[in-house]
Amino acid sequence: MKVAYFPGCTLKTKAKELDKYARKCAEILDITLEEIEDWQCCGGVFTTSRDEVATKLSSVRALSAAKKTNNILVTVCSACHNVIKQTNYAMQNDAEFASRVNNYLGSAEEYDGTTKVLHYLELLRDTVGFDNLAKKVTNSLGGKKVAAYYGCLLLRPNTVMAMDDPENPTIIEDFIRALGGTPVIYPERNECCGGYITLENPEFANTRSHKVTQSAYANGADIIVTACPLCKYNLEKNGSPVPVVYFTDLLAEALGVKEEANA
Repeated sequence: MKVAYFPGCTLKTKAKELDKYARKCAEILDITLEEIEDWQCCGGVFTTSRDEVATKLSSVRALSAAKKTNNILVTVCSACHNVIKQTNYAMQNDAEFASRVNNYLGSAEEYDGTTKVLHYLELLRDTVGFDNLAKKVTNSLGGKKVAAYYGCLLLRPNTVMAMDDPENPTIIEDFIRALGGTPVIYPERNECCGGYITLENPEFANTRSHKVTQSAYANGADIIVTACPLCKYNLEKNGSPVPVVYFTDLLAEALGVKEEANA
């Protein structure tokens, strides 16, 4: 299966592990991630102002390019996924916004909102299937206690993201089980880490991150997994008592390709 792939800026710099393990594991699962040519930053944040068009144009261009590859665009970074999916939703449901965007792009690049945006985790759940993923595991996690950290961006706003129940999600826990791990359910798993206010109010960001990591640790976690580079940075920066890794790191370990990917 071939799908268009949007890595995003951070996966080319500070979050290279998130990218390289995603690519290598996709090969094992018979999926070709075809990186979009000449992609630009997704915009970093989805601004809710309807007349703010310029910061969303790169996302629309990525969505338009993905139409050539099965009408599917796969993302891995939580922030990129959130921005691109919200932009796509706006193109589908806000005629005025869509008209303004297409006026900027011109007839040659006009986009109609038909591309399906999937997070890599959704690809594993809905296309590969967690049962099939479990059959590919060669290096089981052996019951390791793993705390899924969703943060804000994977699940909200729920009417747009529609990935899972925003209050009681299961997708990452089911992923952990497929790899042979034991999911740790803890109160702070879908609460904010304070990432977006790290510069403005570092003390509050520290408090939020500390609550997340201490909650996971208190409930027996050996490790925390996330899909968000900003969350990983914030949790580690503010003193997590357990390691924080990307979900693709665990995936590569379980599929036995981690060393190969690092070669």
